[in-house]
Amino acid sequence: MSTPTDSGVTGLAAHAPPPVPDYAAAMATDAFRRDPYPFYARMRRERPVHRTAQGIWYVTRYADAEQALADVRLSNDGDRMTQALVARDGRLRDLSRLTARLGPVMSNTDPPDHARLRKLVNKAFTARRVEELRERIQVVVDRLVDGAVATGGPFDVLAAVASPLPHTVVCELFGIPEADREQVKEWFRGLGRIHEDIDRAEQVVDEFEAYLMRLARERRARPGDDLISALVTAQGHDDRLTDEELLSTCFVLITAGDETTTNLIGNGLLALLNHPDQLDLLRDRPELIRTAVDELVRYDSPSQAIVRVAADEVTIGGQTLAPGDLVYLVLASAGRDPGRYDDPDRFDLTRPGASRHLGFGHGPHFCLGAPLARLEAELAIGTLVRRLPGLRAAVGPEELDWRPNPLQRRLTALPLTYDRRSDRHAA
Repeated sequence: MSTPTDSGVTGLAAHAPPPVPDYAAAMATDAFRRDPYPFYARMRRERPVHRTAQGIWYVTRYADAEQALADVRLSNDGDRMTQALVARDGRLRDLSRLTARLGPVMSNTDPPDHARLRKLVNKAFTARRVEELRERIQVVVDRLVDGAVATGGPFDVLAAVASPLPHTVVCELFGIPEADREQVKEWFRGLGRIHEDIDRAEQVVDEFEAYLMRLARERRARPGDDLISALVTAQGHDDRLTDEELLSTCFVLITAGDETTTNLIGNGLLALLNHPDQLDLLRDRPELIRTAVDELVRYDSPSQAIVRVAADEVTIGGQTLAPGDLVYLVLASAGRDPGRYDDPDRFDLTRPGASRHLGFGHGPHFCLGAPLARLEAELAIGTLVRRLPGLRAAVGPEELDWRPNPLQRRLTALPLTYDRRSDRHAA
């Protein structure tokens, strides 16, 4: 006759792993910052849709996140989002003043307003316009790499290439004059310190919007081959962007892709350096870079999570969210879900179906700037791998540090070195 111990009930309880820690508590640890993926794996297995003590939901499986991204009951409305955030943390009240000033923009509106804005902006921000930037972006990348290797010593690729590249490209895309670009960079820095100095951030918004309004007036009078000109002339049937919509759209398009593209380049390079076989494969088959970027996004997503707020009752993964509940859709965890990918922790530049990841979102709010981010990463990573033989990290993994940000995964620095006998500056 079997006893409870014989049947394994008591034995399992005695040897069961400790319960999954609260998500918010885990995020505060150094171990999570260095490598969140073991924690994500436990979450997917044991608590795939998890509510923290602060009342915030976290969704970690691919199928659940994909469903949630397409569900219009999970709102991205700026006012609704701000109210939900402030209700949980009064320290964010000042941020609500800032978001209110930005006005209606695609990333912070719900259907049907979102569909209308997206349709108008799509007329201006086309795949053709992005692809036409390829040669200009390559020139920028080569110039940045030239500067990085000029000293002949190790260099921080984030500071030398990955960070200045998206800023320079967006200035090219919007036709921002060379003489104004240093000032635009200063405005970016001010916005980057938003949590430290909200008053300065508000001043930056005022100054930047006044500058953009002046550019818009100039381009209305004398349109050029730039995105602002395309936006001011974009129109549908009896419809066009209002001045407020134009300002907020330009503001968000200029600022939104900066961090994500920098992180994509940095995280992607580190993944390649940590997998020498894949780095060698890319060096031998440079044409793989176009599809490889998607595997880089899937494997270590620059956008770890995005936030939504329930506008109505909605069920995800068997859990019911109430109106007003905040939910983090953990895109990075979805990218490692064995329910979606074979051997998901394996980094494979030839992985079939790698492009079907959620790193750029899904559904109505799929990232408008994804083609541009892909192109910048493709050219930056491809150029570094091609030009710098023996490319490798200049420090050990224990010396790399990650910024404490639940939404974005970014190294503070990535020092690189290479075999300086040859800089292969061939095309």
